[in-house]
Amino acid sequence: MISRLATLLTLLTAAIATAAPKRPNVLFLFTDDQRHDTIQALGNERIQTPHIDRLVNGGLSFTNAYIMGASSMAVCTPSRACLFSGRTLWNLESQGLWDFEIAETDTTLTQAFRQRGYTTFATGKNDPGFGKNGHFSRSFSTGSRLYDRGGHRGQNRTPLFNLSPDGEKIKLEPDGRFNAEHFADACVEFLNSRKDLDEPFFAYVSFMTPHDPLNCPEEFLAKYEAGDMKLPANFRPRHPFDAGVHNIRDEKLMKLPRSEDKVLERLARYYALVTHTDAQIGRILEALEESGHAANTLIVFSSDNGLALGSHGLMGKQNVYEHSVKVPFIISGPGIPAGETRDQLCYIYDIFPTLCEMAGVEIPENVEYKSLKPVITDAEATHRDHLSFAFMQWHRAVRDERHKLIEYAVDGSRHTQLFDLKEDPHELDNLADDPAHAKTLARLRELLEKERVRLNDGTSSFGRADQGKEFWSTYATDE
Repeated sequence: MISRLATLLTLLTAAIATAAPKRPNVLFLFTDDQRHDTIQALGNERIQTPHIDRLVNGGLSFTNAYIMGASSMAVCTPSRACLFSGRTLWNLESQGLWDFEIAETDTTLTQAFRQRGYTTFATGKNDPGFGKNGHFSRSFSTGSRLYDRGGHRGQNRTPLFNLSPDGEKIKLEPDGRFNAEHFADACVEFLNSRKDLDEPFFAYVSFMTPHDPLNCPEEFLAKYEAGDMKLPANFRPRHPFDAGVHNIRDEKLMKLPRSEDKVLERLARYYALVTHTDAQIGRILEALEESGHAANTLIVFSSDNGLALGSHGLMGKQNVYEHSVKVPFIISGPGIPAGETRDQLCYIYDIFPTLCEMAGVEIPENVEYKSLKPVITDAEATHRDHLSFAFMQWHRAVRDERHKLIEYAVDGSRHTQLFDLKEDPHELDNLADDPAHAKTLARLRELLEKERVRLNDGTSSFGRADQGKEFWSTYATDE
């Protein structure tokens, strides 16, 4: 009798294990400096992105996805720190102007998956990464062809390294190939190694493109001519006032006033780099199919920030205009509607709790963002009714579903911009001085102050409080 019961129990356990849903893999494709309007399937007819288009057509695109801005001139660094820590901008731990660390007490995105038995892999850009708090070593179980910071003099002359089994850096000799190709190689090799394995994985591919330098193979440069490009609708030769950013590196890439011809030339090269990166994404997607894991893999595509490229007379991303804080964001895979869009306001960092929830991974206590799963399953679900943005000690902004307020405080000078994004998506018509919009201006200013308190802007103990205090002390004075 006991033997029969034991047999039945064994069969029942096996049946339950067989019936249990298989945990999804995750493939996270993350580009660098990619504007939200650089995908053909989402409306840009001048650019070629056939493989990202596949993700759009087979998945869900968020058309109002944003970053929070930056507390560093290197916008990518705090953006990636927000992504991996789940912390909001003013709660990031930082060391000096450029470096960000993820607190040792915070569980990172991939660390949460690794703790649940996932193999976590990374290639490409890895900041925040190898600092004193060891974000990379605790987040990833393996990685190859990683960016060795410093000495980056071209997309085909990028210093890279592999990791030895004991975590030591093994520097790679430059071979003339472009870094996006190296990163795709690394991911393809990883996916090939998973063909006969059931253990779930989380693969993070952190491209360094289309960030400048804008060089890529000639066959891709030949796809675009400056004469075929179109200037941004909000192109301006100069920014209308001092925004505090005009002497930084990105703004020195082109002389003032901005030349239309030079901007068109730069746009052509930028598009070529996007298309070259897209080709590498295609190689990765093909390897995923060949691995046998495609049907059970959640694929995320996004970028760490946008870029001006002549919009508003600016070249870089050190601002809070739409072209710099709005980014592409696509998710596809099991449980994701195909070929649909969502226009709910969100941060790309909301993907941290979203992926956890969809994979059955416990959301760490340090995560301050909101899961998008309700929006994924229900197109009418609510998510956020407003978003806030910042750039260092100079810019603060807040937007709701229709209007956006930007406040500038630079060297004691104040400037205010109010835009109706429904009627004016390119932020050209400043309504701040229009009496008809006085109530909207007052309401958004009140919301901006509430966001200051909620987000610890100016009161945070994580190393950026000085920027917030400087902005708000100037902002509080009479104009």
